Amino acid sequence: MRTIDIKKGDFTLKEKVECVYERTITAFGNSAKIDAQKKFIGKRAYVIVIKD
Repeated sequence: MRTIDIKKGDFTLKEKVECVYERTITAFGNSAKIDAQKKFIGKRAYVIVIKD
C-alpha cells in the first residue's frame, strides 16, 4: 500500500523500496535525462526535484 503525505513543506512516502540513489539531471538534446542502472528497466520510479 502506498501512502504519500505532504504537509507544510514536509514530504513523507511510505512504500516498499528496493533502492534509493541520487543522480544528476544531464542535458540530452533539447531535453534532459536521469541515468539509471539496467536492472531498473521496467520498474516504477519517483523523481523528486529539490531546490538547492
